Amino acid sequence: MLDKHQKTIATFIHLSTFSRFIIPFGNFIGPLVLWIANKEKSEFVDNHGKQALNFQMSILLYAIIIGTITIPFFIFKILGGLDFIDFNGFHNFHINLGKPSPLLYIGGGLGALMIIAFIVELALIVKASLNARDGKLYNYPLTINFLK
Repeated sequence: MLDKHQKTIATFIHLSTFSRFIIPFGNFIGPLVLWIANKEKSEFVDNHGKQALNFQMSILLYAIIIGTITIPFFIFKILGGLDFIDFNGFHNFHINLGKPSPLLYIGGGLGALMIIAFIVELALIVKASLNARDGKLYNYPLTINFLK
């Protein structure tokens, strides 16, 4: 039988991922500290700790992949469109960006995808926290199980 303390710890494991807005890598440090301190006491807390950490590691991996794909599109567009020859001192500085290229649209689309993924991530963290509060197990979608 789950007691209130176990539910509270599991809830705070998920909510501690929001500490990344205050502490660098807080989305890993907060859940990791709470999980390590309480995983031996409860299988429920152990499960929620693993889920939260697996989800954060999966999100980091996905962000690295999308960022790695996105950045070259912007760099190629910016460097391909700049006209460095027209620099005539500070009196007549001209940058010719030209027409938008398909590379810029692809890069912008991937950037928009990252923003949408961020919003979905926040919603899933809140949903997992509410499930933990109610004593239910929660499995994040599209999560790679690094910790089993």
